[in-house]
Amino acid sequence: MPVKILIPTPLRQYVGDQRAVEVSGTTVADALADLVARHAAMRKHLFNDEGDLRSFINIYVNDEDIRHLERVGTSLGADDVISIIPSVAGGR
Repeated sequence: MPVKILIPTPLRQYVGDQRAVEVSGTTVADALADLVARHAAMRKHLFNDEGDLRSFINIYVNDEDIRHLERVGTSLGADDVISIIPSVAGGR
């Protein structure tokens, strides 16, 4: 099932400067796996060496943080939109 993933500006260079990428998957894990299969350079920015989602990457499905759902096991429907939101650090 096609799902749209919104790509944040700092990561667009790894997906051909696209703002969004359409992938297939019935769970967040499936969709992210399809994303990195199509755009291998994204893997190191999303996943650590153990294959786990990096701690500073936040994933939302339709504005809901997957940490409050079923994490990467969160089911997806045809009209769902995944947003990748890197954490922002800084300040004083």
